[in-house]
Amino acid sequence: QVQLAESGGGLVQPGGSLRLSCAASGNIFSIESMGWYRQAPGKERELVATITITSVSRTKYADSVKGRFTISRDNAAYTVYLQMNSLKPEDTAVYYCNADVVAILGRRDYWGQGTQVTVSS
Repeated sequence: QVQLAESGGGLVQPGGSLRLSCAASGNIFSIESMGWYRQAPGKERELVATITITSVSRTKYADSVKGRFTISRDNAAYTVYLQMNSLKPEDTAVYYCNADVVAILGRRDYWGQGTQVTVSS
């Protein structure tokens, strides 16, 4: 079994910063990529940022967060971080960690339980 442990959400004022962390553990052979998605009330889950793990670092960002959010990785610890700066009220959502994992039962996506990010004055 594979687990994703998220941390770092909370309440922040507009213009503030937060850093999310996600650590993968369990029966992992390798991880192809990890990333963050978010879901606001009444909206579909959307991609925020992803980063490759097993190869040269490649990142992908949603247009809405480019220049404000930075995703990074610690390959040895199967950990990914999301530094969020210049936060806006529209960034308010539950943020979910995702990992594309090759494990004992094969390759599949795993999801964390989500961490709430609220941007409000």
